[in-house]
Amino acid sequence: MPPFQEQYLNRGHAVHFRSHHPDASGMRIDIMSAMRGVDPFEQLWDRRTTVESSEQGESFAVISLPDLVKAKKTQCEKDWPMIRRLIEADYLAQADPSSDKIRFWLTESRTAEMLVELAESFPKEADALVHQRLLLSHALSKNARALGEALEEERAIEVENDRAYWKPLRKELEELRHQGLATEEPV
Repeated sequence: MPPFQEQYLNRGHAVHFRSHHPDASGMRIDIMSAMRGVDPFEQLWDRRTTVESSEQGESFAVISLPDLVKAKKTQCEKDWPMIRRLIEADYLAQADPSSDKIRFWLTESRTAEMLVELAESFPKEADALVHQRLLLSHALSKNARALGEALEEERAIEVENDRAYWKPLRKELEELRHQGLATEEPV
């Protein structure tokens, strides 16, 4: 882990620590100021979602769902099922979706079944987005096999992009370790 300094955070490094508060004991907290694939913090903040705590009567600002989905597109295998579940839960919770929600689901859904269902329910919207996400043509034609292959190809590209992003940062972290400036905390 790099030193907890702005210069490292601004270059894309993350700093993490464990909470010792009784209500969140052991919870890992990651601090980042730059993330691959998402807009700068100021724009993320403008799109934030506010969550109300029913027990405490407090509200908390959290990253918006579309931005969280973009941030979770990493080389970490456990992130991909989480993306799928987040989008599916959002879809199932919406009775009367806005055009922005429909666009979000069509551009980010991770399962062939859901994309075929979305294309059936919103064919004009899906057709309008084919130029942005080519695999929607498979959803419109209900070709689940080709759609599944295209989804896996899309995931593999994101994984490779994440590896490329982290390669120089890992090299820098290794140099910091050799200089005695980086620490290794068990996570």
